[in-house]
Amino acid sequence: MNNLLCKRLNLRFPLIQAPMAGVSTPELAAAVSNAGALGSIGVGASTPQQAEAMIRQSLSLTSGPLNVNVFCHAPAQRDPQQESAWIARFGERFSGFDAAPPGELSEIYQTFCGNEAMQEVLLNTRPAAVSFHFGLPSEDVIRRLKSQDIVTLATATSPAEARVIEEAGVDFIVAQGIEAGGHRGIFDPQAEDRQLSTLTLVQAIRRVSRLPVIAAGGIMDGAGIAAMMKLGVAGVQLGTAFVLCPESAANTAYRQLMKSEQAASTVMTAAISGRPARCITNDFCRMTQDIPAQAIPAYPLTYALGKALAAAASAKGDHGYGAQWAGQGASLARELPATELVKVLIAEWQAADDLTAE
Repeated sequence: MNNLLCKRLNLRFPLIQAPMAGVSTPELAAAVSNAGALGSIGVGASTPQQAEAMIRQSLSLTSGPLNVNVFCHAPAQRDPQQESAWIARFGERFSGFDAAPPGELSEIYQTFCGNEAMQEVLLNTRPAAVSFHFGLPSEDVIRRLKSQDIVTLATATSPAEARVIEEAGVDFIVAQGIEAGGHRGIFDPQAEDRQLSTLTLVQAIRRVSRLPVIAAGGIMDGAGIAAMMKLGVAGVQLGTAFVLCPESAANTAYRQLMKSEQAASTVMTAAISGRPARCITNDFCRMTQDIPAQAIPAYPLTYALGKALAAAASAKGDHGYGAQWAGQGASLARELPATELVKVLIAEWQAADDLTAE
């Protein structure tokens, strides 16, 4: 295909399976890459040792390209009083599940910024692409990755972030619209979020940046792919569309929720992890919807409690407290093997293009 993303990464189709840390697996990424698209894994929740094992396993399952996604969030600013109050807020809920809340909050996920061990993992394993979420590493790290012929991508939720990405020397901008599931890639979660739709964001970024843009958020089928490609993007990124694939790590409760009527209702919440993220509306989202933003500890401190509460609830058969991330198109997800899903998406895209041409 005569397309920049395809040329740079030796793809048959300009389609990326979103990294989705905790849901993407080496098996999912490899299946997508074997189908001619770009498979991804997220290592933002992994130690360097775990990340290296995941990358090497992925590479052993495919001869195609692999994208590895890392989190570039600022280290958490500690506020002991705020953190204690947050733990106390959920004390009764833990008691209801015959469990105790954590004694303190911890940074369960380390940022990629300044993480030399994780940087060395990427430089040694040399995946075809590395993508950045929540911000950017130093320009020196970006240069080192590119010196190894690694293609770089970074998420932008605004034109301003897109300009920063271009100035840093990154190769592609992933324009994440407000429809997208999971964590917003916003650089500063305390800054104003204009919450632009994918369609609007893509057009706004293309006005201020010369970098090729990848559209992400709310794209669930070939018709959606065709619509975005007509805007002049270099490719599309789909995440929620792949959650029901048998190769994903989504658990049974998550899958059942994705296939229920409840999947049509999603909400943006920071109460699960400390950063805004789109989740299928569940008991935890409803319970925390009126909590003021200033009461929520920083990412990933909040996640430490969120995961503990979800585990306590799940042990009692209550699955309404998990991080069931999903985009606004969740109800359109299909339960197909990843290779088959890629084939279906491409066939739908081609059919949509043919209809438009008539």
